[in-house]
Formats: sequence, structure tokens, C-alpha cells
Amino acid sequence: MTRILSGVKPTGSPHLGNLFGMILPAIELTNANPGALLFIPDIHALNSVKDATKMRELSYEVAATLIACGFDVSKNITYRQSDIPEIFELSAILMPFTPKGLMNRAHAYKDRLAKDGNDDNVDMGLYTYPVLMAADILAFDTDIVPVGLDQKQHIEIARDIAERVNAATGKPTLKLPKESIKKDVGTIPGLDGRKMSKSYGNTIEIYSTPEETAKKLAKLATDSLTPADPKPDDSAIYNLMRLANVDKQFQMHYLSGGIGYGDAKKELANALNTYLSPMREKYNELINNKAYLDKVLSEGATKARAIATPILDRVKKDLGLL
Repeated sequence: MTRILSGVKPTGSPHLGNLFGMILPAIELTNANPGALLFIPDIHALNSVKDATKMRELSYEVAATLIACGFDVSKNITYRQSDIPEIFELSAILMPFTPKGLMNRAHAYKDRLAKDGNDDNVDMGLYTYPVLMAADILAFDTDIVPVGLDQKQHIEIARDIAERVNAATGKPTLKLPKESIKKDVGTIPGLDGRKMSKSYGNTIEIYSTPEETAKKLAKLATDSLTPADPKPDDSAIYNLMRLANVDKQFQMHYLSGGIGYGDAKKELANALNTYLSPMREKYNELINNKAYLDKVLSEGATKARAIATPILDRVKKDLGLL
């Protein structure tokens, strides 16, 4: 059995970067590998979300999104990270096997340091984020972690820590995970051309209304090329066209020249709204049924703990803690 695991942070309403970069590729893998775990890393989210009501609502949004996008909870597992104490015990055990230099090289820490200029606003939740993520993965003997290109480093760090544990025990105490990055997706562009990210404020939310989606796409960054000019195939607008399944002939006409950016954005909005419509309908049904979502998450936590408990016991035994 190949075990798939990934997570979607409840730090803001799910957007197209989440959808195309991780959620859909992960769900595609789960279809071929039942027993997969897609979870809600709410403790990670505490680095940016400190309001209790907002945290609860965003967690429900992620759960509803996963199911609306095709995650089959009858064959797979979804849960809140905070409901699995084994993860946090394993995280503490991994700390002595994690060099400070490894954390210094982590992208999230380096980005915050570059932004603020010093360590004053870097809390330990952010600094040790990769260790907790390693525990998320290693606690379940994970084989494959579907991630966006920007998350590849976290899987490498998890492997590095696991190798250090295994070197200490002299046996394969922890399974070494591998990342899965859908090559034809890569980094999803935001409205300003940078990576789509809540922190940049350049996102297109999955559950915006059709009108809101069209309005946002109208702001999509473009260059000064005229309608008659050939267009680049590495631009934000074309990448989103491809992902939203815009008509192939329209795409080719756009690239070769003859279609202006305004018409291209309108076509993209129509295609994207059509593509998202079934997901939006299912999501609206689910988000209004919190009792069902609670049941799914509770049952998922029970199943997840049943997997994690013997793995944690194995680690503790191999390290002389049991």
C-alpha cells in the first residue's frame, strides 16, 4: 500500500493556487491509492490566525473544499491536526535530531527575515514549522506527499530529520517520504504575476461569485502588447487559461496573435466559472452542514490516530523511550 498525505492550511479562503497546486493533484493520487490522508494543519495556521472563531470557520472551509473537490471520505481520511496528539509528541522527539542550521535555511524563516530585517517578529512556531511538518508526515509512515513546487524543501527537511533518527537507531525507524509535484502545473500565478499566495493578497478564491471572479481577473497583470501581437506562453493569463480548460482553439489564437487581453480575460472568467460551478454548488451544501463536517473530522481523527499510535511507539522503543 502506498500512503499519500498532504494538508491545506486554514489561513484564508481556499484559492486557485491551493486548488491547482495541491488539492486536485492530491485528490487525483488518492483515487489510485485509497487510505490517503488529507488534513487540516490548524496548529501551523496559528502562526497567522489567532482568532478562535476565524480558525474554526476556516477549518470547516478546508474540510468542505476537500470533499467538494472530490476527496472521498468513505475511502480516505481527513482530520484536524490538533486532534492528533501523536503528531506533537513526535515533533518534540524530532527536535534533538534537527540542526539549527537546517531551520536557518528554511524558506519561511528566510522570507520573514528578509521582510522584517531581524528576528524580532519571528516566533518559534514559524522557526520550527519544518519540524512539525516533518512530524505530520513521519507520524504516518507516509510514502508520497503531493506539494506545490514551493513546498518541496519541507519534504527534503523531513527526509533529512528521518535519516538522522535512523542513523541513531541503526534501523529504518522512520520511513523516508518523497514529494510529488505535478510537472504540468508548477507555481500558480496570482493577479500580480507572482506566486498566488494569501500573504501577497493576489489570490482568486475558489468560492467567489462569478461576478467577483470576473472582476478579479480583469485586474490580472499583463504587458503592453497589442491584440495583434503574439503572446508569451509563460504569462499568468495563459497559465490560468490552460488550467481552466479554456477552449484550445481560443488558446492558440490568443498565443499566435489576434486576441486582446480584455477579451482573453473575459473568456478566462467564463471558462473558470464553468469549471468551478459544480465545486461551488457542493461546497455551499457542505458548509451549511457543520454537523456532517464534524462527524467526518471526528471519524477521520480516530482512523488517523489508529495509524499514528503504533508508529510513535516504534520510534519511542527504538530510541529507548519505551
